[in-house]
Amino acid sequence: MRIALGIEYAGDAFQGWQSQAHGRTVQDHLEAALATIAGHSVRLHCAGRTDSGVHATAQVVHFDTPSVRPLYGWVRGVNNQLCSHVAVRWAVDVGEDFHARFCAVSRRYRYIMHNAPVRPALLAGRVGWFHPPLDEAAMIEAARCLEGWHDFSAFRAAGCQAKSPVKLMHEARVHRAGEYLIFDFWANAFLHHMVRNLVGALVYVGKGRYPPAWMAEILAARDRSQAGLTFPADGLYLCGVEYAPHWPLPGEGRIIAVPRIPFV
Repeated sequence: MRIALGIEYAGDAFQGWQSQAHGRTVQDHLEAALATIAGHSVRLHCAGRTDSGVHATAQVVHFDTPSVRPLYGWVRGVNNQLCSHVAVRWAVDVGEDFHARFCAVSRRYRYIMHNAPVRPALLAGRVGWFHPPLDEAAMIEAARCLEGWHDFSAFRAAGCQAKSPVKLMHEARVHRAGEYLIFDFWANAFLHHMVRNLVGALVYVGKGRYPPAWMAEILAARDRSQAGLTFPADGLYLCGVEYAPHWPLPGEGRIIAVPRIPFV
């Protein structure tokens, strides 16, 4: 049997998604919990490997097992074995031709930034922070330059292992909610550190260092050294993975699940 799970986790409690020898990753914790319920070792495959400090409201994973359990057992049973920083939201039987990563047709990321003079305390580790005021209208205009097919080499980490830097950005949006700026990106796939680098470039535009048209110039230059800083992981959320409609996943496996911002 192949089981798909929807996963939520607070990334600041772990050292990334991918399994490490020290065992302090999301994958390590989930595999250990699943092994307890399955009665055998389990290997997980995810839709998108997140870095240390990056959160997820709608990660999708799959694993194979000969063990027959009711679907609620893969949810409630596994959650009873997990710490409070990670939870299984749903479980679905899928065919052996389903793959959480390779069958995904698009992914959505959201970056939440606290734009205020004083750093946040209650949301420390859960939102980014930038203290000077930012021009929302300029960032909205700059973000439009990102939509469509582009070579995103200028926003690619040096250690990125993707075969091609060319991706389709379906949507790149910026909006404000009080003291918070929300950056939403929807693309067929993302490069390593791509969203954090895009946010860093948009902040350059927002603080008036460059005009909105600079974003298109940076895309065309394909030079990472010209594109500005990599923003911290704190405010980054994997919040949606889309699949073809024939896969029997819950709606939140295909539709963005938005992290709520307290007090706004």
